[in-house]
Parts: sequence; C-alpha cells; structure tokens
Amino acid sequence: MTPGDTMAESLADYEQLAATALSRSVHDFVAGGSGAETTLRRNRAALEALTLTPRVLAGVDEPDTSTTLLGTELTMPVAVAPMAYQRLVHQDGELLLAQAAAEAGIPYVISTLSSYPLEKIAAIAPSWFQLYWLRDRGLVESLVERAATSGCRALMVTVDVPVMGRRLRDVRNSFTLPPSVVAANLVDMATEAHSEVPGLSAVATHTASAFDPTLSWRDLAWLRARCPLPLLVKGILDPRDASRAVAAGADGLVVSNHGGRQFDGAPASIDALGPIVDAVGDDCTVLLDSGVRSGTDVVKALALGASAVLVGRPLLWALAVEAADEALGLLRHELRDAMLLAGCADLTAVTELTTGRTPWQISG
Repeated sequence: MTPGDTMAESLADYEQLAATALSRSVHDFVAGGSGAETTLRRNRAALEALTLTPRVLAGVDEPDTSTTLLGTELTMPVAVAPMAYQRLVHQDGELLLAQAAAEAGIPYVISTLSSYPLEKIAAIAPSWFQLYWLRDRGLVESLVERAATSGCRALMVTVDVPVMGRRLRDVRNSFTLPPSVVAANLVDMATEAHSEVPGLSAVATHTASAFDPTLSWRDLAWLRARCPLPLLVKGILDPRDASRAVAAGADGLVVSNHGGRQFDGAPASIDALGPIVDAVGDDCTVLLDSGVRSGTDVVKALALGASAVLVGRPLLWALAVEAADEALGLLRHELRDAMLLAGCADLTAVTELTTGRTPWQISG
C-alpha cells in the first residue's frame, strides 16, 4: 500500500485498513470504550438517528466551509481531538498527524499524554493544548506556561476523568505501553504504564497515580486566573455544568462523553448538545466531541448549535496507514457534499436547517 493512497471511500474505512497494521491490543486500546461500551455505541446510534431537512433551489455551486474559531481561521469547522500516545499507531505519531492538520488548515489539540513534547508538536501546526488535572499542582502550572510559551492558541482542560473509566478490552489484554512510547510532557516518562500486571490496564494504573480525582470548581477558578489563553472546558454533558463553567470564565465548552471511554451510561454527546447550547446562548463557543465519523455528522452538529467538532478515532486509524492527510481531505469533501445536498451556501445556512429524529427513534 502506498502511503496516503489507501483507496478509502469513507472515514469508517480506515479502521479496517488499520487493523492489518496494528496489534490486537493496540487496536482495542484505540477502539474500546468503558464498561459494556453502551455509551460508545450510543454516540453513533444517536447521530445516525438524527435527521436534517434539506433546502432546495438554493443556487449553491461551491459552499464555503471556512470559519473562525477562538481567533483562528479554519478551512472547515473541525479540530483534531486530543488523543494520547499516538506513537502506538505510527512511529511519528503526533508529528505526522499535526502536519496533516496544518496542511488541512485546522487546529491540532495536543494531549497532556502526547508521546512527543508539546513544544515539538506546536512548532508544526496551529495548536491548542489539552490539560489533564494532575496531583502535582506545580506540574499543572508548568504545563500551562509551556503551552503559552510554545505558541498554543488555547487551553482545553478535560474535566470528566477523575479516574480512568474501566475499559474492559485493556483489562483483558493486560494492556501496557511499550518502552518506546512515553508521556513525553511529564517529568518521569517511564511510569507504571510500562509495567505489565496480569488482569490490569497499566495505563489506568498510571493515570490513577498521576491524575487528581478531587478536581473541583475551585480548581477551575484557579486555572482561569493563571491561564493567559482562551480556556475551553471539555467533558460537559449537563446544562447546569455548562452555565457554571461559563460563569467561571470558560471561553468555550466541549460537549463530550470522552468517546464513550468514561462513564458508561452517559448520554450521547449529540443528544446533550442542544440543551447546552440553549443554556449558554452566545456566551461562549460550544464544540462537539464523540462519535463524529463523516461530513454529514459535522453538519448535524452545527445544525444543533455547535461551532465546530473534534474528530478523534478515524484520524488515528488513518495515521496507522499513513493517510491522515487523505482522511482530512476526505472529510472536507464529505462536508462540502453534505452542504451542497442540504442547500447550504455557508455554515450560517447550516444553523437554519430543521433537525429531528427518525420515526423509529421517536416511537421507540
């Protein structure tokens, strides 16, 4: 297979292509959700059940997919979601995916648990930095300073991981990081994540020792006071939490259930989106994360009030077969086609589409 020429016809195709390039344990680490993976499945079911009523006779030839988000111009309302340890799927990991994002004209969100240092990634692409709340408050402050100094344009704090959700695929595989894959932004890069314990996820063991489960609204206020960048709060599903985050100074929210990897039983992110948009109005930017797999999904999220979406797993699958640039190009092509078919000349027109649920979901 020639890199970047996979003959994929949709983003969903990349998982099957990547299956031949990855070990079973790594595939499961990327694909898996928590518990019985109910929320993981619900994300896709809810997006598929959502309908849009297209407009006709719109006279559209070439829809404008561009937008501006937190002061950054984007070619489409998409950012690369923060994802840990990308060297698991490709030796160049975050560097290659960041390059694809730069070429596509969209932001790349650097994970606290990236397998290359944040400075090296930020030098490649317009970047935001995703922060996990660590027990070491000094390290938290250092990461915020490093993100600002390296040119990151926003900080995204993830608030739905007091502990890592119990991901049974990783438990069954006794999943462990190989020596070549480390949390490059942390002080002690060789961690419990590299020590195999039968019947346990070594990555979960590491996060339990590194992450602070007592993260509270007081800590968010502390972070807001020290963060010189636009601040987004990721992991919001309840409108009450959305309003409180905005009151605490958040510039943006990410409606997210962590791709079904945290609380199994949480609502689909797309189902939580509308009420949150209604709660915060125009007070902040609202993004959607979890389950986005196509340009049509992007249009659905925008029609319900999101300003943009984060895309995760499909880009890791594409990265595994050196086709991240191809995948982002395909996504933009799908978005363009979806807008044309819905009769939308630009993203403002998308927000005027009528949304609903398929009859079987309404009656069920």
